[in-house]
Amino acid sequence: MYRIDLLRHGTTELSHTLRGSTDDALTAEGWQQMQQTLDQSLAAKMRWDAIFSSPLQRCHAFAAKAAAQLDLPLIPAPLMQEMHFGDWEAVSAQQIYETAPEALEKFWLQPTQFTPPNAESLLAFEQRIRSGLEQLLQHMRQRGDRRALLVTHGGVIKLLKCKAQRQPLDDVLKMTAELGQLNRFELADADSIRILEQEA
Repeated sequence: MYRIDLLRHGTTELSHTLRGSTDDALTAEGWQQMQQTLDQSLAAKMRWDAIFSSPLQRCHAFAAKAAAQLDLPLIPAPLMQEMHFGDWEAVSAQQIYETAPEALEKFWLQPTQFTPPNAESLLAFEQRIRSGLEQLLQHMRQRGDRRALLVTHGGVIKLLKCKAQRQPLDDVLKMTAELGQLNRFELADADSIRILEQEA
């Protein structure tokens, strides 16, 4: 079994919008959220063998700082970035609700059946994340690692939670993934995922 702790990026310059592939930066608050979580994790004796990161700067900038701080290798995980929202990129949910309420409702209730205009479908996103997990685990096997930190996005965490809890994929948007917070998982492979309780 491998343990992967997923750290969601903190508050960003466009946090009020859907910014899947939009490469916005962390705010000072976002940096503080992530650093506080990292410090709490280290105080709880949590240790990692490597750090993986989404390439988007709201993840990668902090991951690079943490890797240097902890003297750990930083390994790119390009497949583990957020879902691309197409025409809804960098648009607030409120604005979408005002201009396309039926489309937003369909996406919220049945994301497997409705894809925003020019966006990545949920099924394609699921397959990409599965492939990304396989790559990540293969890296860990090759290096002999057992524990890794992955700095990533809310959609990735929600998808893993959904799969770990064996919930229908249409429930993915109902899962929680707080900004700057850690979610811990144990995996045997990309299809065998278990949520671990947070350590005190």
